[in-house]
Amino acid sequence: MKVYFIGAGPGAADLITVRGARLLGQVSMVLYAGSLVPRDMLQHCRPDAELFDTAELSLDEQEACYLRARDAGADVVRLHSGDPAIYGATAEQMRRLEKLGIEYEIVPGVSSFTAAAAALGSELTKPEVSQSIILTRVSGRASAVPELESVERFAAHRATMCIFLSGQRLKETIADLRKHYPDSTPVALVRRASWPDQSTHRSTLGALLAEIKQKDWLLTTLLLVGEALSSETGVESCLYSAGYTHIFRDSTERKAQKVARAEEA
Repeated sequence: MKVYFIGAGPGAADLITVRGARLLGQVSMVLYAGSLVPRDMLQHCRPDAELFDTAELSLDEQEACYLRARDAGADVVRLHSGDPAIYGATAEQMRRLEKLGIEYEIVPGVSSFTAAAAALGSELTKPEVSQSIILTRVSGRASAVPELESVERFAAHRATMCIFLSGQRLKETIADLRKHYPDSTPVALVRRASWPDQSTHRSTLGALLAEIKQKDWLLTTLLLVGEALSSETGVESCLYSAGYTHIFRDSTERKAQKVARAEEA
């Protein structure tokens, strides 16, 4: 018996991985995060699979499901939104499975921050602009963010930032960002990335709050900030430059030299 922790992706039913969809179609029990995983995702499940919405279950109740599946010798899929490695609350489940002697495997998924970048048509890293992405979140009732990882401290780097769960404290978050980023810095809000009702709003750090109604962005919202979001900044990477040589490709000049040597021979 094995438990598969599968990243369901950001929302769209076809953004789950091929491996994740295949496993969903094999197991007889599926626990899924119903508040974040759309019902359409369950189309990949077996018709006779037992389905449990974990939004209604405590960790103890989820453990009881694993125990029942172990006694029956049945594999289980635990379906999480995005990728299980990011704000997935999977570590606590894995600790319990280890104590119970139950084997588990992790199947990665598409994170909502990459889906948000796709919705914006943006690359989050650009040469000579930003080569780092900071993934963080604001404190909530379920768990607080350590003081050393506050938005204000991370903002000092002025790298690209993707701030999860930002809608509830948007004014405070913007205020912290403005302590380090210029007001002209591009920002974007993405709500329910890849879902049918996805919404986006692009602006600048100084203008954003005056342009939106905060109540429209309270839940499942990502705030992205950084100069890399600008369509006007950045230089072309050397990687595909005609004059750049690497192990897989010669530069235009070296190709010409090889041709000349071959002709001389």
